[in-house]
Amino acid sequence: MNRRSTLTLEERVARLEARAEIRELVARYCFTVDARDVAGIAECFTRDGAMRSLDGAMDASGREAVVNQFHGRFAVLGPSNHFTHDHLIEFDANDADRATGIVNSHAEVVRNGETLLASLRYHDEYRREEGRWRFHLRLLSFFYYTPPAEYATVLRGTLRNRAYAEPRPADFPEGLETWQRYHREHPPIR
Repeated sequence: MNRRSTLTLEERVARLEARAEIRELVARYCFTVDARDVAGIAECFTRDGAMRSLDGAMDASGREAVVNQFHGRFAVLGPSNHFTHDHLIEFDANDADRATGIVNSHAEVVRNGETLLASLRYHDEYRREEGRWRFHLRLLSFFYYTPPAEYATVLRGTLRNRAYAEPRPADFPEGLETWQRYHREHPPIR
């Protein structure tokens, strides 16, 4: 039986309201980062929230540490424009104040004086704290992070993270277990 069909009408409405608030949280994060609104960024995270990246470049736990990490990021970033696309949210069946999500995103940034384009995903854990939905964890991963002039060629290889001195492998899709399994079971024809 579908879990949704066991919820009361009141619970279903509350779930819709929570879903809308979580989506607004994700949008607010983009606007606060681009505006360098440090107080707004802090409000996006729980007191014990964390912000990490799959490549290990970001790894902060606790609201104050997350804000300090953003100060470090802003030291090398010029103007930026973050925006989100598809967003899946799954609520914890046992705790109405917990949910998880995955968000597809893009960003246009200036990093160390160089214009870059990024395709990213956030794997999120959300918690309702003090009556508001916030990030308990944001885990950032990259499909690519590249200068616009290299975009067409970068997509052909796995070293798609070009934000650092040396190109690094992309975090996805090659790192996904489903991707790896598919290609083991269906090797490319050469």
